[in-house]
Amino acid sequence: MNHLLGSAKDVLGCLRQGSVSAVELVEAALRQQENVARLNAFISRTSETALKAADESQKRYEKKDNTGPLEGLPVAVKDNFCTAGIPTTCGSKMLQNYVPPYSATVVKRLERAGAVIIGKTNLDEFAMGSGTVDSSFGPTRNIYRSGIRYQFQNQQELKEDASNVPTEGLDGDWFIAGGSSDTGGSVRNPASYCGVVGFKPSYGVVPRAGLISLVNSMDVPGLFGRYVDDVATMLGVVAGQDSQDSTSVSSDLSNLKLPEEPCLDGLVVGIPREYHCPGVSSEVVDMWTKVADIMEDSGAELRQVSMPHTKYSILCYSVLNPCEVASNFTRYTGVEYGHRVDASHSMEAMYALTRSAGLNDVVRGRILAGNYFLLRENKEKYYKQALKVRRLILQDFENVWNSGVDFLLTPVTLSAAMRYSEFCQIDNRTQTATQDICTQASNMAGVPAVTVPVSLNGEGLPLSLQLMAPTNKDAALLSVAKWIEQRVNFPRMCIS
Repeated sequence: MNHLLGSAKDVLGCLRQGSVSAVELVEAALRQQENVARLNAFISRTSETALKAADESQKRYEKKDNTGPLEGLPVAVKDNFCTAGIPTTCGSKMLQNYVPPYSATVVKRLERAGAVIIGKTNLDEFAMGSGTVDSSFGPTRNIYRSGIRYQFQNQQELKEDASNVPTEGLDGDWFIAGGSSDTGGSVRNPASYCGVVGFKPSYGVVPRAGLISLVNSMDVPGLFGRYVDDVATMLGVVAGQDSQDSTSVSSDLSNLKLPEEPCLDGLVVGIPREYHCPGVSSEVVDMWTKVADIMEDSGAELRQVSMPHTKYSILCYSVLNPCEVASNFTRYTGVEYGHRVDASHSMEAMYALTRSAGLNDVVRGRILAGNYFLLRENKEKYYKQALKVRRLILQDFENVWNSGVDFLLTPVTLSAAMRYSEFCQIDNRTQTATQDICTQASNMAGVPAVTVPVSLNGEGLPLSLQLMAPTNKDAALLSVAKWIEQRVNFPRMCIS
């Protein structure tokens, strides 16, 4: 259905005009969900409740009665956000039968705005990974080069390029889709690999209540969309202080609308030299250079900057992440909820057997590492030193902003999506450190960051760039991202 091909703004416009009904739209989204089922992007589908919600949305449209800003728009929710009455698994055997009695604040705000949830999406177990290959429900494949036929849409026209029609099936090798939530960069990572926009707001702008915690001090609910305007529209719905989340902050992002034609005049864009790091592919560097030149030619001042502690971000994260994981995961014992292994001889044995059976090697490894770092004899040497390094990373950002730089332009990942066979040759911990090297520092500092798809490489795989801005400059950041989007004219995919 052509109504699924435009931006959220276009789709909502069709709904308001009556050229498509909310039920028709959701039915089309569910068919598309079925068409790509073998990619294993969804852990659970909510067809029945989605159609019921769509019918209610359509009635509100017909009565012109209290329609929300996302009325009738199909959305998917990552399976680490609690959803009342719908299983929330975190991609783990530990929670495979867990049905929350409440919904996350983000979910409630989406539903209150009229959005229709069509399912819960896959992730590495408890979001610990960067490829969605370590889920208890199996890996997720990248739609590019997957064996599913697709076309490219440019300037409202569908054009099929035979050279880009995938020829590989899923019986052999395939490309990874990227990582899961956004603690170290994962929303931007899969967005980059899959050719969509991925946005990490400033820390606290979007409430975390009902998000199953990984690293409390860095977790940020992120947003995906086909276009920058899509994530801006959703941000205007989900942002704002929440009494159930003490880390949330008030914002002026309600009903956010970006300018139709953003301008770069007078803006200073920093190019941090440390992001030209070992291993970055020449095609990423060429794309980075090309977009920087376009921005400079259009009125922005480009300035090389230095952020000397960036290279320590991953090492710092490798300590702080397990420490918070070790604390957060004490709740998974099998006593009150989740997977449970009965052990008649002792409660301690039941805990141990439950955690061994319910959590994979990656999760158990991080818990053990965190407990090691937090031992009395190690805490000063590892945990407290990592906190000091985190402060230095934040100071790097503050120094750049104070020097007059408005935004930073960097790569997202070091290359296009990797083949599964290549990705799995390296262990999860090392792979995450490699994949998040350009994205993790913004989580350390709490600044907003957005990924914009720019071009396709020689294999027909997406390449993207990342923009970062000072804390609470989310709207300005998205405006510049929209400017880039308009200039590069990335070929949007639609399923044939």
